[in-house]
Amino acid sequence: MNIFNKIKVIFTFFLMISSFCAYSQSNVFKVTLDAGHGDHDFGAVYSGRIEKNIALAIVLKVGKILEATPNVNVIYTRKTDVFIDLVERANIANRANSNIFVSIHCNANKNTAADGTETYVMGLSKIASNLEAAKKENSVITLEKDYKRKYEGYDPNSPESMIGMTLMQEEYLDNSISLASKIEDNFEKLGKKLRQGGVKQAPFMVLHKAYMPRVLVETGFISNPTEGNILNSEDGQNDVAKAIAEAIISYKKEYFGTGSNEAIEARPVKDTSTPVKNKIVESAAVAKNAPKGVFFKVQLIASIKKTPLEPKNFKGLKNITMLYENNIYKYFYQETSDYATAKKYLEEAKDKGYGAAFLIANKDGEKISIQEAIK
Repeated sequence: MNIFNKIKVIFTFFLMISSFCAYSQSNVFKVTLDAGHGDHDFGAVYSGRIEKNIALAIVLKVGKILEATPNVNVIYTRKTDVFIDLVERANIANRANSNIFVSIHCNANKNTAADGTETYVMGLSKIASNLEAAKKENSVITLEKDYKRKYEGYDPNSPESMIGMTLMQEEYLDNSISLASKIEDNFEKLGKKLRQGGVKQAPFMVLHKAYMPRVLVETGFISNPTEGNILNSEDGQNDVAKAIAEAIISYKKEYFGTGSNEAIEARPVKDTSTPVKNKIVESAAVAKNAPKGVFFKVQLIASIKKTPLEPKNFKGLKNITMLYENNIYKYFYQETSDYATAKKYLEEAKDKGYGAAFLIANKDGEKISIQEAIK
């Protein structure tokens, strides 16, 4: 073999390796785990139970489980007792282009009888307890240098002041709620060990700055002697970590497949809710006369706000429809029976700035999986 042929073989080999690496990377599901507080920021402290230590211990246990899962890459905001600014925690996830962001904390209350897990998604809430939880966690920014300049005058004592910044983030709400629900469902399986509190919305600064589906998990009340001792124990932390990790793995499988033979592509949320009359509140006559057969749509955003279906409200995109379910408005772009055309519509939506858009499929008006629709 002459020198030119050798170079050609070597070059071809490197091309194959590069292609394989690129393909493998596309199948990696990235999870950023955030242990709340750290260093001089102790978080809540009750009878020797310290939030920053418990949160870190649980995060490391969750990470260990996920790292043993194929095609999962774990990014940590901290793995030791250090202080990380709230905005930097989100930036770590953003720079890694993570698929999800999970921030782990412990709750506390002057009423030591208060108990239960709570998993929050980013959103506005008028419920006093939700706002109080956000106020407590957001107050961490006052420990940061130049926080008034960094957070543009945001007042941690008034979580409602985030209203103007929050609405741009709602395109991740649907997926965030799905992830939060899976976590809370797993907590419920722990039975008497930890009481499941449910999925809630609140304006957490650390969630606001993360541009992906994201949740903040309050793993229980360390102010409650019984629940606090569970969270401060090795067995209790293992149970909580397993519940969170298995929920993340379940979310990955539902939205991104196994990753073994296909590139990551967002899957639709399964509708597990009780059927509600008049789910479709506004659309191009989609509800009453749904066409027979299989059709694909692009889900753009899920929002708590109802928006008129005009192109100017959807970055110029036309043929927008809306579905109302579980107190959330879901907005869709286009409809086609051709999968290849649907993928083109998806690219159009992403080019317009809907980076979290994904395809959903319906058969005779009922939601089905993308795989089933293709078959």
